[in-house]
Amino acid sequence: MKKIMILCVGLLALASCKKDWTCQCTSSLGGAPSSTTITDQTRADAKVTCDEGDGSALGITVDCELQ
Repeated sequence: MKKIMILCVGLLALASCKKDWTCQCTSSLGGAPSSTTITDQTRADAKVTCDEGDGSALGITVDCELQ
């Protein structure tokens, strides 16, 4: 029984959980938030990609969050 559990934990640790994620961006101007799909990435990589949408220019800020 222990060997099976160790094997399962090992397989889970080796498998990267790549899937599709939604990145939602809101602007300080208001209005409806915009969403984009980030495909086939781990959560950590998708968060980095989503956060690349954050920015500020001419007093307008955009904040993007992984959903």
